[in-house]
Amino acid sequence: MFDTRELGRRPGALKRISRSVEAPADLGVEVIGVPTGARLDVELRMESVMEGVLVTGTVHAPLAGECVRCLEPLAREVEADFQEMYAYPDLEGRGRSAEPADEERDEETLYLQGDLFDLEPVLRDAVVLALPLQPVCREDCPGLCPDCGVPLAQDPDHQHDEAVDIRWAALREFAGRTGPAEPDGKQEKAPRASGDESQEK
Repeated sequence: MFDTRELGRRPGALKRISRSVEAPADLGVEVIGVPTGARLDVELRMESVMEGVLVTGTVHAPLAGECVRCLEPLAREVEADFQEMYAYPDLEGRGRSAEPADEERDEETLYLQGDLFDLEPVLRDAVVLALPLQPVCREDCPGLCPDCGVPLAQDPDHQHDEAVDIRWAALREFAGRTGPAEPDGKQEKAPRASGDESQEK
């Protein structure tokens, strides 16, 4: 939670703060994210406006994940900018701690809770949107061998003998037994039986 009490409700009042907070759980995606409890360095600019408090800031966070090509662990840092309006809950002149009725509340609007605001949802959205979609350990990572799964970066000369499709193996074995065909493509005629000459006469 962050406090806006020093701003009051004077439009144009400004306050800048820097703070380190612990990263919440599940701040990331499947292949990369911010480790739970890691330090998030947050720089904020809070400005009082007619509707509430406009919060603009930047967050710096460490990342941990794995390369999508070779599956090796990797470490990165992310910087994300954000801006969010926290509305006063009593714009119609209600008490300071009053909350809008359910039918009046906009689901996308964030409200001040007294003089405080919760920055976690905003930080979560900013960091997740700034994450790389396909993180790699290096831009030219060759990935894994498709046959045995060895990381090709560790063995650049890695290769396998030409694999034979098992569907063709039997045909190649048959061709080896029968030998090559006649050069002109003609097959040798089988000798006639002795009874064939008398039938032709």
